[in-house]
Amino acid sequence: TTATAIGMPIVSKTRRQTDYNLFPPSVPIVIDNGASYFRIGWAGETEPRVVFRNIVQRPRHKATGETVTIVGDQDPAMMKFFDCTRSGPRSAFDSNVVYQFEIMEYILDFAFDRLGVSGSAIDHPILITECVCNPVYSRSKMAELLFETYGVPAVAFGVDAAFSYKYNQRHGKCKKDGIVICPGFTTTHTIPFVDGEPVYKGSCRTNIGGYHVTDYLKQLLSLKYPFHSSIFTWEKAEELKLEHCFIAPDYVSEARKFQEGTKEAEEKTRYWQLPWIPPPVEVPPSEEEIARKAAIREKQGQRLREMAEAKRSSKINEMENELHSLHFLVKQLDQVEEDDIPSFLSDTGYASRQELESTVSKVTQALRKARGEPKDETDEFEENTDSNEKYPLINVPDNMLTPEQIKDKKKQLFLKTTTEGRLRARQKRNEEELEKERRNQLEEERRRENPEFYLEEMRAQYKEVLERVEQKKRLKTNGSNTNGNQKSGNVGRGERLSAAKRERMRLLTTAAFDRGKGEDTFGAKDEDWQLYKLMSKDHEEDDERPDSDEAELARLSSRLQEIDPTFELKAEGEPGQTSGEAPRVRPLTEEDYKIVIGVERFRCPEILFHPNLVGIDQVGLDEMVGASIRRLPHDDDKELEEKLTSSILMTGGCSLVPGMKKRLECGIRMIRPCGSTINVVQAKDPVLDAWRGASAFAADLNFLGNAFTKKDYYEKGEEWLRILCILNLQNCHFITGINYNGLTVKQLQELRGILRENSNTKLLVAKNTLVFKALEGTKWESLKPCMKGMNAWIFVQTEDIPAALKTFVSFQKEKKLFDNNLGGAVFEEKLYAPQDYKVIETMPSREDVYGMMFGGLHWPGLDLVNTLEAPAASENESAAA
Repeated sequence: TTATAIGMPIVSKTRRQTDYNLFPPSVPIVIDNGASYFRIGWAGETEPRVVFRNIVQRPRHKATGETVTIVGDQDPAMMKFFDCTRSGPRSAFDSNVVYQFEIMEYILDFAFDRLGVSGSAIDHPILITECVCNPVYSRSKMAELLFETYGVPAVAFGVDAAFSYKYNQRHGKCKKDGIVICPGFTTTHTIPFVDGEPVYKGSCRTNIGGYHVTDYLKQLLSLKYPFHSSIFTWEKAEELKLEHCFIAPDYVSEARKFQEGTKEAEEKTRYWQLPWIPPPVEVPPSEEEIARKAAIREKQGQRLREMAEAKRSSKINEMENELHSLHFLVKQLDQVEEDDIPSFLSDTGYASRQELESTVSKVTQALRKARGEPKDETDEFEENTDSNEKYPLINVPDNMLTPEQIKDKKKQLFLKTTTEGRLRARQKRNEEELEKERRNQLEEERRRENPEFYLEEMRAQYKEVLERVEQKKRLKTNGSNTNGNQKSGNVGRGERLSAAKRERMRLLTTAAFDRGKGEDTFGAKDEDWQLYKLMSKDHEEDDERPDSDEAELARLSSRLQEIDPTFELKAEGEPGQTSGEAPRVRPLTEEDYKIVIGVERFRCPEILFHPNLVGIDQVGLDEMVGASIRRLPHDDDKELEEKLTSSILMTGGCSLVPGMKKRLECGIRMIRPCGSTINVVQAKDPVLDAWRGASAFAADLNFLGNAFTKKDYYEKGEEWLRILCILNLQNCHFITGINYNGLTVKQLQELRGILRENSNTKLLVAKNTLVFKALEGTKWESLKPCMKGMNAWIFVQTEDIPAALKTFVSFQKEKKLFDNNLGGAVFEEKLYAPQDYKVIETMPSREDVYGMMFGGLHWPGLDLVNTLEAPAASENESAAA
């Protein structure tokens, strides 16, 4: 699969080699351990055997849930079976320093397996590259991993940029005196060479590299095209960087060309068309299709009409039968004597003859309405007849009526009220319909006289009414704001209340203030209850009833839809720009799927020369050369400076970015005296020259003389650490261990400085076996049960032990290092478990103890302690006193 190296494309090679046993044990294995790519091969060869990305990923299998370890590049065909959402790629590097040796062990296991190793030990010497000025503890941990885990016979370390320079010097690309610039994956280094040897005191480093260029490009494109952010993965951004990015000779003038949109800028713009499927276009139906749908609708309508007619006929039959029964009952009632009428009607469910006749009248009217017959004049006459004839009991006093007649009177009163209300409502509807018809006729006449003027007038009215409706909605939501501030965040609860609710609150507040602070006598007087009557009024009626403006808006909208084909009715919640609502998202077009890469082509690599563009306050590549020259241990040796600037070698993947050589020459010339010789050359192969230089160095017969053997490791290599432990035990009062796993280089350095500054405490990272050798036979020997895993050790050389512990706990909380807890500790030859630290943290210091002994006064006690602890005066000093 095609992948990328430190900024440039190479081909990953992970096929397992089969000729491992053909190489004798004297042939070294060469490893270029880069932050981006890992390369391993045999000394003397020109190409590495195995190349892969220097990352580890541990996803879970989707079916079984088992966690697997994947080293290097991911095979897309295999990754579909794994869930990678919870496990991203992990690197063993912090910047360019190895600090995660658990991940480094996974990588070395995979590398040796791909090289063809079948046994449990490696019987070949190893040459491995590292960064400039690599910390000693990182190198010691790498040596420990190779010696202890893989059993290698010898290990040698070398700087990758130095190997590349020596390799190109051998091929005549650079001279003995010169400077190598290595823009790497996460960092950039410059190393001066004098007489063919690197001078590391003059080296310079910045924390900027190809990773930052790719990440910057990814961020810019994601912000420019937020609806395609999922497409701009880190790998895709890396591919776009390799294909299109270049370094501008003059960044400001190049940016001005793109800002002005010149022809040259248009020529330099690149386009990337993403797959786009146009939305389906609705094709107008043919005449045959329209006729077919019309026939279907007609058929469905005919069926509905038949169903409605059948239902109406059934209803008419039922009503006719009911009317026939009522007429039959009336005839029977005529034959019954007056005294027997109540008993006769009791079985039928009617209370009186009037009720029966009223029911006959209602059924007759309903039947005529169902048949569609016009209303009979007799009905109109009956409706308008005097209520005294139709409701004879209404005006009769109750004391003159029997209980049954009183019930009939109440029913007649209810029927009369209902009938009169119905007549009033019908009359009002008729008047409104007549008024509406008259207004429609007038508007239609106006429209016919001048259609254009009428349309403009309707639009103006619609806009005016719409603004009033929106204003009322805002006031209802936010309240009346007399200050003109329309932000609802500044509106109180009282301003958001309606008029009715504000009136209720006013009544309650007034009543509360009127009562005062004396005895609560509310309700003792009749007028007190008027407050409840006022509050119980339906004040919300005005707020809940349909607004006249909204009704007018609906009428205008309906009218405009009839006469204006371009009119679009605004949906609810979309009143306009003043409502504060977000506009609707427009559909994406083909143009939205075209990725335009213009100014990003040179803006992203520009951070190599101006890291402050991404918030890194460090110098660029050109200024690093000047810094390296100034750091050299010479006094204004102009001749040497001329030699150095006349042979500047670019290596590393980022040096292949187009325009790098020209820009470096221009930048270095600006910081050098006028007339200085500036010659910048590119390495023969910036990506692989470091490995090839290391391969040539390891193929030399004197290589083992420069290597660190396993015998030296066990006899001498750890001696300095043991001596360092012994020195730290002097004047030591307390020893404890920290779980080292996961701590970065920067965190260890920061913790070491804080402990040294706040409490006279030293931090040492050492192998547990070495620490035990130093503690063996001393009063600290009881710490042995705590020596498990790789620990960092704290030596407290002050009696104020709680201060040292509090310093570490504060640092742990600040950095959220909850997995890096304190282990066991030894104090006064006693072993303390982590749960017993509270006793030590609350322990008083010696000054506090002496102060309590001598009366509990702090300052006098402290002065006495200082006197007691003062060194004894010599004889001469005593005589002088």
